[in-house]
Amino acid sequence: MPEPVFREAVIDLGAIAANVRALRALVGTEHLIAVVKANAYGHGAVAAARAALAGGADWLGTADIAEVHALREAGIEAPILAWLHAPGETFATAIDAGIDVGLSSLDQLEQVARTAGAARRPARVQLKLDTGLSRNGFPRADWESALARAAELGLGREVDVVGLFTHVSNATIEDDSEALRRFDEGIALARELGIEPDLVHAAASAAAIRQPESRYTAVRLGISIYGLSPFPAQASAADLGLRPAMTLRGRVAAVKRVAAGTRVSYDYTYECEKDTTLALVPLGYAEGVPRAASNRARVAIAGATHPVAGRIAMDQFVVDVGDAPVAVGDEVVLFGDGALGVPTAEDWAEAAGTINYEIVTRVGGRVARSYRGLEP
Repeated sequence: MPEPVFREAVIDLGAIAANVRALRALVGTEHLIAVVKANAYGHGAVAAARAALAGGADWLGTADIAEVHALREAGIEAPILAWLHAPGETFATAIDAGIDVGLSSLDQLEQVARTAGAARRPARVQLKLDTGLSRNGFPRADWESALARAAELGLGREVDVVGLFTHVSNATIEDDSEALRRFDEGIALARELGIEPDLVHAAASAAAIRQPESRYTAVRLGISIYGLSPFPAQASAADLGLRPAMTLRGRVAAVKRVAAGTRVSYDYTYECEKDTTLALVPLGYAEGVPRAASNRARVAIAGATHPVAGRIAMDQFVVDVGDAPVAVGDEVVLFGDGALGVPTAEDWAEAAGTINYEIVTRVGGRVARSYRGLEP
């Protein structure tokens, strides 16, 4: 007999598919890359990838090659780009599996070429240009030499340059427009050298939604396909026509009636103002519930929201439910679809002083995932 589940992330795969369909209609690009890195932002990479493909994505994106192999082992055959690589990576398994690798340095380009030459099979590469974010990507000083070398290796069939891409900052539209201007210079330079990639992409969710000039032939959509807004201060998920896919919930593990003046949890940062009922919820920062949201976040129980009382601990936290009739076993929703009257990932992000990306991505391994809406 299965053990009862008291920590669960319920993932609505139908919502992911619907979000992809809506976003594809909005951006209108030839290609849509659904980003499923970091276990699909905590939603489950294999199930989320299948849902995104069902919704109309034709590419997938991951951070590293190991994430791609996990998708391939699950039988997912769609083209996949991986763009962040360990020092010393040989790219042998990626070349063997036909994985697109995003390259950001001359050293990586030369290593890929050596490995492809030894394997007698061209490597599929996408070259990333740094246009101002100062993270991954060929720096501006290396563009000419890198693109020329890539063109030369393409003639020798060591590499096949499938794509050219960058990443903008999302700081301001003006900042991103300047980055796109630089990227256009890189695209023109590549074409002068005979590189005509099928995929040209700069936009992640924020730019794809608000800056049409950033869309090129493809966009990389991450947070938005999971039904969360990339700029919640300006537009909610509902404003964008998106439906949050994850509901994080638990069950009340204990209930006790306490007197006014009772202090709660570590460091006694919460004191009950009157006689009240406290409910214990068996999730904590080991499950990714942010300790920084102590005394600030709210949860939903039986259609009403109640405050987190005291410090969030490793495995549990306490909720002050006042005089509400709460019992052991009652469902507790930490966050989900705000249209259903429950707190959202954005609410928890605001309480913790972070962003909604972190709230869903950090949901830990002790939390069971269950799926609805489509076959996982």
